[in-house]
Amino acid sequence: MALGTAAGLAAKSALAIGGLGKLSFIPALLAAMAYFNYDLLDPESRPFNQKYLRQEYDFVIVGGGSAGSVLANRLSEVEGWSVLLLEAGGHETDISDVPLLSLYLHKSKLDWKYRTQPQDTACQAMVDKRCCWTKGKVLGGSSVLNTMLYIRGNRRDFDQWESFGNPGWGYEDVLPYFKKSEDQRNPYLARDTRHHATGGYLTVQDSPYNTPLGAAFLQAGEEMGYDILDVNGQKQTGYGWYQFTMRRGTRSSTAKAFLRPVRLRQNLHIALFSHVTKVLIDMESKRAFGVEYFRDGEKRVVYAKREVILSAGAVASPQLLMLSGVGPRQHLQEVGIDVVQDSPGVGQNLQDHIAVGGLVFQIDYPVSLVMNRLVNINTALRYAITEDGPLTSSVGLEVVSFINTKYANSSDDWPDIEFMLTSASTPSDGGTQVKRAHGLTDEFYNEVFGSINNKDVFGVFPMMLRPKSRGFIKLRSKNPLDYPLMYHNYLTHPDDVGVLREGVKAAVAVGETQAMKRFGAPLPQQARAQLQAPAALHRRVLGLPHPAVHHDYLPLVLHGQDGTVQ
Repeated sequence: MALGTAAGLAAKSALAIGGLGKLSFIPALLAAMAYFNYDLLDPESRPFNQKYLRQEYDFVIVGGGSAGSVLANRLSEVEGWSVLLLEAGGHETDISDVPLLSLYLHKSKLDWKYRTQPQDTACQAMVDKRCCWTKGKVLGGSSVLNTMLYIRGNRRDFDQWESFGNPGWGYEDVLPYFKKSEDQRNPYLARDTRHHATGGYLTVQDSPYNTPLGAAFLQAGEEMGYDILDVNGQKQTGYGWYQFTMRRGTRSSTAKAFLRPVRLRQNLHIALFSHVTKVLIDMESKRAFGVEYFRDGEKRVVYAKREVILSAGAVASPQLLMLSGVGPRQHLQEVGIDVVQDSPGVGQNLQDHIAVGGLVFQIDYPVSLVMNRLVNINTALRYAITEDGPLTSSVGLEVVSFINTKYANSSDDWPDIEFMLTSASTPSDGGTQVKRAHGLTDEFYNEVFGSINNKDVFGVFPMMLRPKSRGFIKLRSKNPLDYPLMYHNYLTHPDDVGVLREGVKAAVAVGETQAMKRFGAPLPQQARAQLQAPAALHRRVLGLPHPAVHHDYLPLVLHGQDGTVQ
């Protein structure tokens, strides 16, 4: 393929997703190089978008995201089974390959662009007090938009699921499946064959590029008494390098990992731009036997001989169930939907592992990721030719740590806070895309981050791992094209406030270690005083150019909603 042709396709790709603003020329160039390299080095092309579908399949999978792509791969291993995967979006783009640009995909055409209902407990810094929930409307789902972090979860989480009455979901039960899918590219980690494997569909590797801040984060962890470890290994409490679902420095979405290698299977059909609007359920047997969907402007029906599998995510799956008559009876009747099955739990029990945003430390050395320093031809060529450099960084995420606050049992390896330690933060792009992705108001951004626009910083973001607050999702109407009403209910349980408060204190302590102080990262006295206040995290901290200590104003929402389909 001629480079000019590749550049033209890349420019078209850049325009297609939208939202790239003044940086649109550089993603287009990067996409051209990435497209050229892929053409040479990767024999796996995109799956076919099946134009003509059968009337019936053994399995119909709704949603080709992080789970649906895997299901389609596994079920179609049986040659005698026919499998249809229905996805509302299209293919990922060349731009989505570039790890550093993942936030530039938020609010693009690859994103459902969900927004929560206004509530007083959180999202006060967002436009209209509504949090932005990014969900992938694309083959591969949110694995195309997220930051590619590969963290399996804690052993105790799986064992707890099993104890609730879910046999087969304990840690020892699921570990073989994690290993079956993994292709671990770090030879040191791969030696631990108890926890890792090679040869699976999903490529897992270390970031090809880290700043000097990465090693300093690990030193800070040691200084605070924590072990340096593999967070997907025997123990989780401690500090370690992030592991990423990357391949050759580019994103390895579930569509790339699990669908491209099997695209030639005759028993697997993939239909893109196919928006499922209803599951067809027999009123007597309560068995799902097909789905209605829109494609090419037409309402269509396809039938399932064996099963309909809902894999549409924490928002769309409960929405589809309720549109199909499965959900809380009173709510369904209120919106005029015939009740097939009264299931009070559908749409309830919404959980999200939010993080505290705004803990940003300005530093004195040019070692972090600042966008106006990275947007140049040298970094573009380095990315395209050598498959490394700053553009392979996943928005500055370098080190992860899991710690115990006073609310967790420190003798047990079941931490309640995760630290995301980053060599970039909200102001690192000068208030362009990160601000837009999170939906921050101009007033808040200028007040908290304006003085450190395009300055060297690092961030420490404490994330709550086991929230007790519960939200819910309701239908806006019986129109399947109307987005549902989403109520996050963040921080409505007092224990969540306590855990996050301790997480913020521990995050500040990271910045006060000798390892980080050598970069020049002092905590202002005003911020220190605010932390001592009983309600510090429920108050807006004004005029702090370094860390802004707040959570009801700026929670970070990280693709983690679940629990809504029961």
